[in-house]
Amino acid sequence: MRFGVRPLSREMILRAVDSFEMIESYPEDKYLPSYLIRAASDSAVFHVQIATDLDGDNIRIVTAYIPDPKKWNEDYRTRTRPR
Repeated sequence: MRFGVRPLSREMILRAVDSFEMIESYPEDKYLPSYLIRAASDSAVFHVQIATDLDGDNIRIVTAYIPDPKKWNEDYRTRTRPR
């Protein structure tokens, strides 16, 4: 867990749960199916990648980050095309 070195706290992610919006899915991910979630909290937009463990009945946070505006469209929902 690297929450200590990133500007996103666990509390910030939990406060944003009501704003979660799935923007990409990776059903064939290496270990578990995963999803990229767009969220907003404290006037910041960020992404959270989660893995879904259906057999274990839980969701795991893989990573959370502030998206790079050079790689994402203005709304942070779709990736920009490579230049």
